[in-house]
Amino acid sequence: MYAAFPTDSIDVCRFLEEARHMPRTTNFPLFFARKFLGKPYVAHTLDLNDEERLVVNTRQLDCTTLVENVTALTLCVYRNLYSWHDYLNALVAMRYRHGLIDRYPSRIHYFTEWITANTATEMVKEIQTPDPPFSHVQTVCVNYMSQHPESYKALSQHPEYVEDIRQMEERVTGGHFRYIPKSEVKNSRVLRRAIHDGDIIAITSKKVGLDIAHLGIS
Repeated sequence: MYAAFPTDSIDVCRFLEEARHMPRTTNFPLFFARKFLGKPYVAHTLDLNDEERLVVNTRQLDCTTLVENVTALTLCVYRNLYSWHDYLNALVAMRYRHGLIDRYPSRIHYFTEWITANTATEMVKEIQTPDPPFSHVQTVCVNYMSQHPESYKALSQHPEYVEDIRQMEERVTGGHFRYIPKSEVKNSRVLRRAIHDGDIIAITSKKVGLDIAHLGIS
């Protein structure tokens, strides 16, 4: 089951058809990211349904859904797959643990888990080198969702999910990720060699219980 407007499938099929005729040397993450320029930023677009289902929304985006849309479209092109259902399959595999939709807790909620899970399946390649500029280490400690269930519609409506979320947070906590400190983010030769057009950028969070504050495409 998925939730989408007809315009969403039209957009996806149009983007993929355009990409089909592009040179293989095209930077497809940038190509697709530019398709979403000017779209309104709207939070919680994945949490509108009472029952967990795959949500496709090309009309409104937050930072995570932008990254997922761009990545799913890019994967389709790299795999020579150009249909609506190919895109849906890529999105499910990326967004849900083990590619299986089974209630709200089965969705990958923390981006450090998203990185780990999708690196394991070779959907993305994590970059933590060289040092410099990746000179600092983040030790992940997440518990924000289980500590603030009232901030999440599904957890408010289904308190029984909170324990599943807490167990997931325990599994994610303790991971180590190298990152570029804010003081080193500048237009330098070292940074230009480490970060490339079309890379996914994850910005670490200072809020207690969270890992990542924001995402984007470079």
